[in-house]
Amino acid sequence: MAITAQDVNKLRTMTGAGMMDCKKALTEAEGDFEKAIEILRKKGQKVSASRSDKDAKEGSVFIKTSDDNKEAILIALNCETDFVAKNEAFQTLGQAIADVAFSKKPANVDALMAEKLDGLTVQEKITELVGKIGEKVEVSEFVRMKGEAVIPYIHAGAKLGVLVSLKGVNGADVTEAGKDVGMQIAAMNPVALDETSVDKSVIEKELEIAKAQIIAEGKPENMVEKIAEGKLKRFYKDNTLVHQAFVKDNSKTVAQYLDSVTKGLAVVEFKRVSIG
Repeated sequence: MAITAQDVNKLRTMTGAGMMDCKKALTEAEGDFEKAIEILRKKGQKVSASRSDKDAKEGSVFIKTSDDNKEAILIALNCETDFVAKNEAFQTLGQAIADVAFSKKPANVDALMAEKLDGLTVQEKITELVGKIGEKVEVSEFVRMKGEAVIPYIHAGAKLGVLVSLKGVNGADVTEAGKDVGMQIAAMNPVALDETSVDKSVIEKELEIAKAQIIAEGKPENMVEKIAEGKLKRFYKDNTLVHQAFVKDNSKTVAQYLDSVTKGLAVVEFKRVSIG
C-alpha cells in the first residue's frame, strides 16, 4: 500500500521519531500503525544494545520538590554528548522521570525503571529516546530526601545538583539559606556533614598521609601522633560542611551562618550529584 505524508506525520506525532524512520517503519508494517510503533521500539532496543559499552558522561540533573518543601527527589539522567543533553526531548523526558520518581516513590533506580510513564515503563521510554537520538541514555542516580525543609540547588548548566535537609526551621522561610548552603556544597564538595560522619577509611588515610609528611619533615617521633591529630582537625575544618568557612562570608562557618539566620537552624543531611 502507498504510505502518505499524512500517515508519516501521524506516526511522527504519536512517537516523536524522525520522518524517515517513521516512513520506513510504516512501509515495513504495510501501513499498520501498531506494528510500525513496535518496529520503532525494536529499533530503539537495537540502538540501546549497540551503545551499551559507550560512556555516558554528559546529561542533566532534574529535581522535584513537594509544595511544602518537606520532600524532594533528584535524578541524574546521563547521555553521551552535551548536544543531546540540551535536546528538548531529553529535557522533557528527564523531568517526566523526575515526576514519576517523586509520585511513585520507588526504592531505587531499578524500581524506578519499572514504573509506568505514558503507558510504557520508564526503561521503555528511555529506550524509545535512544532509538531517536542514537545515544546511550541512562538514569545514573536517584536520591529521595525528607525533612523539616528540603531545599534543592541546581548549579548553572544543570550538571550538578544538591539537596539539603534542614532542621530547626521554627516556621522561618529558610529557602535562601538552604540555597546558600547548596551552593557551598556544590562549590566546596565537602566529604561529610561533620567529623562524626567522615568514613573511617578516609580518616585512616588522612592520618597515614599526615604521619608520613611529619616524619619526612624530621619532626621528633614522640610528636608525630599529636601533630597528625592537629592535621586531622584541619582536614575536618576544610572538608566537613558545618566546619567549612561560609563562601559568602569567610568570617563564619556554615554552622554559624545557619544559626545566624534562625537560632538552631542546622543541616541534617545533604546529597551532591554531579554529571560526568
